[in-house]
Amino acid sequence: MTWLEALSDFNVISVVVRVFLAMFLGGCIGLEREKSKRPAGFRTHILVCVGSCMTALIGLYVVYVMGATSDPLRIAAQVISGIGFLGVGTILVKEHDHITGLTTAAGLWTTAAIGIACGYGFYIGALLGTLVVAITSAILYKLEGRGRKKNRKVTLYIEIEGLDCLNEYIDWINDTYKARSVTVVAPRSATLGNVGLEAVLPVVGNEDMKVVLETVRKKENVVFAMESVKREK
Repeated sequence: MTWLEALSDFNVISVVVRVFLAMFLGGCIGLEREKSKRPAGFRTHILVCVGSCMTALIGLYVVYVMGATSDPLRIAAQVISGIGFLGVGTILVKEHDHITGLTTAAGLWTTAAIGIACGYGFYIGALLGTLVVAITSAILYKLEGRGRKKNRKVTLYIEIEGLDCLNEYIDWINDTYKARSVTVVAPRSATLGNVGLEAVLPVVGNEDMKVVLETVRKKENVVFAMESVKREK
């Protein structure tokens, strides 16, 4: 029996190889997530991959060792749906309906599939899947960032003189900067007759924010404008 046949059969050697391969491949995916400071990192991906591998091995053990007539795919099939509950825990809805964690959740689901592939001895599929995940998470992410600059949301505070031009300024901010929201607030200078506006704007980098501030400050009746510090809720 060659070593390839030994790894293809269900035996002690193949079980050890499959479990440790799942540990290695899960760690490779988790390491990149750990460096990116994601909620699910190195250890989580290892546990997901090894756990998925074990479910596949249990199905094979029940059939080939215990002689049961059940489907060896049945247990592992539940992982694909069950891992969704773990992935939901990494998805966060932040301020202004900004959703993060979808890539990490998808990565956990894919890691589970890779672990199942290891458990059934589909080594080529597991290795290729890990390679594709690594390329998608690390390399394609950088290419995507170069092709599309990432917007950040900034709260801009503007204080203006008088209430007569309030609606005009709100319309101008919405039309010019596509503000996510504009809120009328008390003037920070506490000057009688002044009114404050807090506008959440999508901007690209610090340079764009400087241009926005310079433009707003030149507007008539603007007392001052500044980037507002985010308030704790």
